[in-house]
Amino acid sequence: MQKQYFGYVRVSTVKQGEGVSLEAQRDAIERYCVQHGLNVSQWFEEKETAAKQGRTVFTHMLTELNMGHADGLVIHKIDRSARNLRDWATIGELQDAGIDVHFAAESVDFTSRGGRLTADIQAVIAADFIRNLKDETRKGIVGRIKQGLYPHKAPLGYLDTGRGQPKAIDPERAHMVREMFALYSTGQYSLNSLTETMHTFGFRSKSGRKIYRAKIDQILSNPFMVGLVTDKRSGATYKGQHDAIIPAELFNKVQAVRKDRERKKSTRHNLLMRGLFHCRGCQNAMIGERQKGHVYYRCHTRECPSNSIREEAMSVAIIECLSKTKIAATERSQFSRWSAQWLTCVSDVPSRDTSAVSISKLEQELNTLTDKLLSGVIDDETYAKRKRSMTLRRQELEEHAKNRKSKDQLRRDCQQFLELLENLAGLYENAKPHEKRQMVELCFSNRTVHQKNVELTMPSWLETAST
Repeated sequence: MQKQYFGYVRVSTVKQGEGVSLEAQRDAIERYCVQHGLNVSQWFEEKETAAKQGRTVFTHMLTELNMGHADGLVIHKIDRSARNLRDWATIGELQDAGIDVHFAAESVDFTSRGGRLTADIQAVIAADFIRNLKDETRKGIVGRIKQGLYPHKAPLGYLDTGRGQPKAIDPERAHMVREMFALYSTGQYSLNSLTETMHTFGFRSKSGRKIYRAKIDQILSNPFMVGLVTDKRSGATYKGQHDAIIPAELFNKVQAVRKDRERKKSTRHNLLMRGLFHCRGCQNAMIGERQKGHVYYRCHTRECPSNSIREEAMSVAIIECLSKTKIAATERSQFSRWSAQWLTCVSDVPSRDTSAVSISKLEQELNTLTDKLLSGVIDDETYAKRKRSMTLRRQELEEHAKNRKSKDQLRRDCQQFLELLENLAGLYENAKPHEKRQMVELCFSNRTVHQKNVELTMPSWLETAST
């Protein structure tokens, strides 16, 4: 009875598999089998690099061979079977176990000592080729990163523009990334609540799928968003050629919130009025909970069973109160005097650029840090972390210098601020959730609930608006 053999063909990538390489290997194996009277009973085809271990098809084929489902194996060339020495050792073990191994494109007698030695040498050369290729590829990647280019797939918020080109801002998702950073920086969102909020806003992956918590956290910690490029292996950070989506100041604020979150338990629900109102009777905080699509705040003291109110009713009461108030005339005049005095101290062309001085100081600190690394005082990991922190700080200082406003712009900002205070109710209605919380805390010195009524006390700087 004619012996049965497995045929194994492989290419390194799926893209290669679309060409003629697999077909050419099959043809060569079939010709070899005809010449030597071998019969291929089953083909095993793989599109994966042989440099790494654990190839799915290769492992399955070895299992079938060890179970005696074929008498031998025919491979196109030695480097098609393995480019790492452990898999090559497994090939040798097949021959030692009495399973014939043939190489169609190489005249190697795997059964003889000399042929086996020749094959071993070729396998070592193939493994060394891969190691050298990895080193050269790594050098190329590091070189691109040092140039400020990111030689990998563009993160969410950016688009690929071609090999060797900086990433471009994604007009469809960049504003969502900015919103995500702004929301998380308030400290009012956990990663879970932020994930759900961004999903509600329509934030999706490039394939249209939901973006989950781990990906959100990855985006929030990625300095690429402020215009920096990081070598993931070494941790080294460099100035990127791409434009920033968010300012470094906001990024640093988010990192502070993330660090604080690691020490604190995340809130289960991100409720608008959480911790802002108390029961008038017992002075205990009103506890919020979601029920049937609505948020209710209740006093959990037994003596106050009727203290339950919906969040919508609280918002209506706040808007109604704000619509009847305005900034007091004395406070307005005081602010106008303060802003005028402050503006007299502001110069359009400062004699001393504090940002430049701070940047120069940072460069000196970085030089000192490098000296410590070279002298062995600190290790590579510590150096990379400190350098990244300094790079982010420098980015923040450069942004401050670039965005520095003129005296006229500052004067207009002060005037606009006063105008906004004239319509507190409208300002509240158009504010974001974290801004609404800040307004409630600033505009009302006392916030209580009695039965189903909201009671608000205004601070001295607010007065009743004239009708």
